[in-house]
Amino acid sequence: MAFVPTTTVNAQTLWSQNFETDTTANWNVNTLGLGSDANFFFDYSSVGIPQAPNSGVSDGTYGLRLRANQFGFGTATFPAGVSVSPIGQSFTGDYILRFDMWLNFIGPAPGGGAGSTQITGAGIGTAGTSSQIAGGTVDSIFFGGSGEGGVATDYRAYAPAAQSGYTAASGVFAAGSQNNTAAYYSQFGGETAPAGQVALYPGQTGATAAGTLGWAWRDVEIANVNGAVTWKVDGLLIATVDTSAAGTLGGANILFNQFDINGSTTDLTGNDVLFGLFDNIVVTAVPEPSSLALAGLGALALFARRRK
Repeated sequence: MAFVPTTTVNAQTLWSQNFETDTTANWNVNTLGLGSDANFFFDYSSVGIPQAPNSGVSDGTYGLRLRANQFGFGTATFPAGVSVSPIGQSFTGDYILRFDMWLNFIGPAPGGGAGSTQITGAGIGTAGTSSQIAGGTVDSIFFGGSGEGGVATDYRAYAPAAQSGYTAASGVFAAGSQNNTAAYYSQFGGETAPAGQVALYPGQTGATAAGTLGWAWRDVEIANVNGAVTWKVDGLLIATVDTSAAGTLGGANILFNQFDINGSTTDLTGNDVLFGLFDNIVVTAVPEPSSLALAGLGALALFARRRK
């Protein structure tokens, strides 16, 4: 049997951020409703979370923390949330957005405490000047999930043509379901809060339900390739949005978001443990097919020379 070598083409890094310095001034922060904020220099080890898996050997434990609808205002607001986008960035052509994501929620698991259900996510194609959350005016394609599940629509996707979110019947979701109970999502779940967090917040007990994303670092990829935007978590395809049917996008920037899907606020005791966390963000260009073909021919030629 003939041997065909595998060709690896180094993708060009278009932009990256690891939050090891305070980059607050380099971001647009867009909030809607009460009690939402962004911290671009958050030491997540302070709440017991271990270093993100894609961190470099010289990196610390700083990341982007997003919180929504909190601080005990006593007045429920909906919609409520925050989205952030890097200032001055515009990504065109085919590219991949990849990052580490942690969904923290109020224990105990699996059900979560009062006001624990929020959505953490990210997306592409925004102008970066308005809040990209459920209930807001969507100018992008974005995806998100809940930490503890149990709301029937635990996995979500939005676009200008789907302002209220795509439904399970839309064909967007690979599982054909948005519920964490679907067998397709069974590789997730069974996580416990880090021991350091439990020591600080004794209510963070129990283990997450099957199919949920909370209390663990997730390797997330959003790829904009060949007219389709795909969302993968830990290598599992969650959703695909056809850009030709998604409506007019507001721009070419990326976004990260946290939002509440219920008209209730979290009391002050939840402020330290209810959030979305991001680290090690990288945007890379996808090589043109012609570049891949040339690289493949080059590798074959090198193999042939070695054979001789």
